[in-house]
Amino acid sequence: MLPWKPRHPRKRVIRPLAAVLLAASVTALPATAAHAQSAPSSGWNDYSCKPSAAHPRPVVLVHGTFGNSVDNWLALAPYLVQRGYCVFSLDYGQLPGVPLFNGLGPIEKSAGQLDGFVDKVLAATGAPKADLVGHSQGGMMPRWYLKFLGGADKVNTLVGIAPDNHGTTLDGLTALLPYFPGAGDLLKATTPGLADQIAGSPFLTKLNEGGDTVPGVHYTVISSKFDEVVTPYRSQFLNGPDVNNVLIQDKCVLDLSEHVAMGLVDRITYHEVGNALDPAHATPTTCASVIG
Repeated sequence: MLPWKPRHPRKRVIRPLAAVLLAASVTALPATAAHAQSAPSSGWNDYSCKPSAAHPRPVVLVHGTFGNSVDNWLALAPYLVQRGYCVFSLDYGQLPGVPLFNGLGPIEKSAGQLDGFVDKVLAATGAPKADLVGHSQGGMMPRWYLKFLGGADKVNTLVGIAPDNHGTTLDGLTALLPYFPGAGDLLKATTPGLADQIAGSPFLTKLNEGGDTVPGVHYTVISSKFDEVVTPYRSQFLNGPDVNNVLIQDKCVLDLSEHVAMGLVDRITYHEVGNALDPAHATPTTCASVIG
């Protein structure tokens, strides 16, 4: 029994949970109309783009919790476009009355939105399959699509950047939930996308039953030992055939990137994304390999 009684127990748990996920998964400042208009002119979300022989599959970028289709990808999308890929991004997991900050709705429903978006991209590009690159929740949520919604027939590669594949403890913060009766229920009711990501949630239990992967899909997980949101960081890694688990500090010991930086600015991460999308032409990733 706790020796003290918090005045507002639910708020004391839910606010820190939301605050930490916000700091780590929102991947930039809120989007603006100018940002949204800049994406097509940068060559991304261009539905006239046709995949080349060198890069025959379109790349679909899947943002993280509190992110959106623009701000999460202001660096990675142009990076991939410059390398000859057709690149697309979607918004998912919107809550009524909450603009710009997405990925908060039930993750099963979000996976359904991804399903529809991939179909749209494949129809526009004429490609038989797509590759998916996701950050945080966006690296984990597509696994539901692959496993339960037929996505394995439409996807060649899934690259997860700091994905919470087996949930997160938020450095142990989620262990406090049982001490605050009703806090978990309130979190699920208000922001179900957050509740689904807590280690041991019913959603994650079902997702990981029977194995982490499905046949026919190539998986890459890119993680940092300095990740302060998806903890412990090794819980991000997948088990199964055709899985490549990458720790960025094994590629460059000087890389101090944490959860947000991996999606926003980290060139070591981006180089590994490129290798995962085009393994036949992969080059070693080192501290020096990303200069220029």
